[in-house]
Amino acid sequence: MRLPALALALSALIASPALAETFKTPKALLQALYSFDPESADDDGPSPYSAFFSDHLNKILQADLDNTAEGDVGAIDFDPVIAGQDGEASDLRIGEPILLNGRAELEVQFRNGENVTLYYRLVKEHGGWKVEDIANQQGEAPWSLSALLGDEE
Repeated sequence: MRLPALALALSALIASPALAETFKTPKALLQALYSFDPESADDDGPSPYSAFFSDHLNKILQADLDNTAEGDVGAIDFDPVIAGQDGEASDLRIGEPILLNGRAELEVQFRNGENVTLYYRLVKEHGGWKVEDIANQQGEAPWSLSALLGDEE
């Protein structure tokens, strides 16, 4: 009786476009990320964007969830992909990546009520590109996901 359950689980994985796809270029990853509807995400991951995030980023997001009391908000109380609580990215512009040793850094600009510039650090793992960190270095309160999550690496 376990075989049907396994087949169902595998079909769910294959049906999820973000999980099934390997992003061969940094731009392909970010285009897919900004086309993704987080409301359609599987609730199993530590973030609606888990399929786009590196193993390490998912690990520190999960640790934050595990250390947050039920009913409380963890270290990330906003959507880091749009740099806000709500809205959406419009007029998206993805910069040229700087590639070095299986890592990439690039800038993404868009409008979400105001002009936003985010800096992405990507890593190549599992045969494709994944988001390792997102940072906003503008405004009065610059942030990066890794710093907000207390990552010392």
